Amino acid sequence: MTSAVSSITWARADWRARRDAHLAQVAAPADAFVERRSRQEKHPVHDFLFTYYNFSPAKLKQWLPPLGIRLEVTEEDLLSMPWLASDKMTREGNCVELNESKLGAHTRDLARWVATLCANVLERAPRFRCFGLHEWAMVYRQTREEIRHQGYELRLAPDDMATFIESQSIGCSHYDAFRFFTPAAKPMNVLQPILETRLEMEQGACLHANMDLYKWATKLWPWVGADLVAEVFTLACEGRDLDMRASPYDLRHLGYEPVCIETPAGRQRYEQEQRELAAKAVPLREKLRQAAEKMAASQSSSGLGLR
Repeated sequence: MTSAVSSITWARADWRARRDAHLAQVAAPADAFVERRSRQEKHPVHDFLFTYYNFSPAKLKQWLPPLGIRLEVTEEDLLSMPWLASDKMTREGNCVELNESKLGAHTRDLARWVATLCANVLERAPRFRCFGLHEWAMVYRQTREEIRHQGYELRLAPDDMATFIESQSIGCSHYDAFRFFTPAAKPMNVLQPILETRLEMEQGACLHANMDLYKWATKLWPWVGADLVAEVFTLACEGRDLDMRASPYDLRHLGYEPVCIETPAGRQRYEQEQRELAAKAVPLREKLRQAAEKMAASQSSSGLGLR
């Protein structure tokens, strides 16, 4: 069966420069997580990128080209980067590339769904002014023992926090955020997102929808390539930072000055940062859409793998 993806060759110097830039972008946070884990230490902000999204630090640090890119390599490259000689790669002479025949039907179906999600979000008008209330709804009317981050103080007394939440209109459109709302908070949300309505409800202002570009890219790894994974990882880090600064937790001792959304000035600041993050997400969402469409259009055929 003829491949649906045309290959472009990257010279060794070019792709190694990309590899070095990739490591400069992701190695420090990946290594820091591994070091914390070895000491059985937790970080309420940074760990989320490795625990919730469930993509290992080792995979994050691996540099791979996207589908349709052929690399000029030496034997030294294959020894120092053994994943370039894995069964997901195919070799011809001094060139390697991802083996399209290893891209299964399930992954192509997922890629098609991700492409649709990205296209829908890009076409849909973003809805700002949610002010990050989802994190507050996750602790609404909970006891100290029930709160997720029990080792960290809340910035407001429980009754004051409840009064503030009740004074606001909560409009969370993200299913994975909404499902962590407390039972008392769920009826307060003007939307009731469920898993089956994700394609219809997600929108580009949503902090978690933009962070999730990293989730979808890792689910399509390695076919989307490491460069895109690193870009959306960096965006997810920025989103997580804003998410926790605007949360009800007091993390100032860790260097996180709060965005006090319980005040008009804090809500204005949150929306400004939210808009900046959403603008950064637009070209990355388009890149992911294009990469997913390329995967969906690929044709699976029998292959010999690395040869």
